Amino acid sequence: MRLLRLFFATAAAGCVSVSLAAAQPAPAGDAARGEQLYPLRCGACHSLDANRVGPRHRGVVGRRAASIADFNYSPALRRLNATWDAPALDRWLTNPTAVAPGTSMGIRVASAQERADIIAYLRANPAR
Repeated sequence: MRLLRLFFATAAAGCVSVSLAAAQPAPAGDAARGEQLYPLRCGACHSLDANRVGPRHRGVVGRRAASIADFNYSPALRRLNATWDAPALDRWLTNPTAVAPGTSMGIRVASAQERADIIAYLRANPAR
């Protein structure tokens, strides 16, 4: 089982900083498989190009958390001081409430391979 540790530090501005340390390397992701998984695991609330229940995902890799101006994020996400890189997205998809207690996202992706595939798909869809 993949072991991850999450460290929280409170910044002066009341933000939560996230640092991730993985005990094992993440599996290689398959963007084509991620494209198939995305609507099944994420599509009920998200899309690449439109805000829905959750914010749009195109360009999420490399984006600061809670940074889309026209989306109303939960207070938990607004406090999160993180950039959505592959390790942060992996941790988020593993257990969002551990990353940002109080978040409104409660969906988890248990499979490390499925998380890697979804992240590869998101990486293949940068901001335009």
